Amino acid sequence: MSVYSMTGYATGQWPGALSSNAAEPSSATSTRSRIGLEIRSVNSRFLDLSFRLSDELRAHEPALRELLMAKLRRGKVEVRAAVEASASSQLRDPSPKLLQRLASLQDSTRTWLPDASAFSMADVLRLAAGEGQGTQDHREALLALATQVLTDFMGSREREGAKLASMLQGHTAQLRALAARAQPLVPQLVAQQRQRFLERWNEALGLTGSAATSGAEGAQDRALQEATAFAIRIDVAEEITRLLAHLDEIDRLLAKPKGELGKRLDFVIQELHREANTLGSKSAVLEMTQISVDMKVLIEQMREQVQNLE
Repeated sequence: MSVYSMTGYATGQWPGALSSNAAEPSSATSTRSRIGLEIRSVNSRFLDLSFRLSDELRAHEPALRELLMAKLRRGKVEVRAAVEASASSQLRDPSPKLLQRLASLQDSTRTWLPDASAFSMADVLRLAAGEGQGTQDHREALLALATQVLTDFMGSREREGAKLASMLQGHTAQLRALAARAQPLVPQLVAQQRQRFLERWNEALGLTGSAATSGAEGAQDRALQEATAFAIRIDVAEEITRLLAHLDEIDRLLAKPKGELGKRLDFVIQELHREANTLGSKSAVLEMTQISVDMKVLIEQMREQVQNLE
């Protein structure tokens, strides 16, 4: 299963836009009109479908909705479709039946409205161009076109999703590198702080000039206790372990996506941001603070891109 972005676009027209294996609508429909269809989408928490169809196609909205819901799970999707008259039907010859009908209507109208204007040539040609249009059934052509455009649309979403997945995997690799830099800092810092406490206590005892052996031992114990408390306070081993576990989960989801991947990743990234914040709050050296800031920058970039995943 592929990773899909919620951003996508595809368009097509019939005749001329169907694949070779698509069903061919009747020739009567193809000679009279051309159908244009466009699908576009942006990110959304849920699946939100909207349709802008011309009057001739409005009756087929339920069929289009069913077709899209079978393929899409999330996103604000807009579908536009319209029927345009072909060049061959724009100057259609008026049939004798139509002319006879227009003459009859004009005579009956003038019986009641003597001042009514007569039909102009433009009126006659316009009515002739629309003659028989209302009886056309565009369903077959529309659904064949929609199937093809939807395939192209899903392809565009899949290509965008692959780019987003690659970017996320690159960011997880950078976060792992930052975590590897942070791990050895804590033992080094604890050892330095322990030595600093001992030096300060020894210096303080030396200034008194009368440090007894028991007093020196008590001072040393006190220094060791202070160093131990400091080590517990700045220990981030648990946070780094959880952070690495979250990164493993992100890689696993990207490798075998199931269901609504975007929502799952959004939750994991929230937890990832929590661990990075804790690293910063426990920081006792500038380097650890910088690592925490770099992590949060990468995680925020991931959060923004995950919003676009289906």
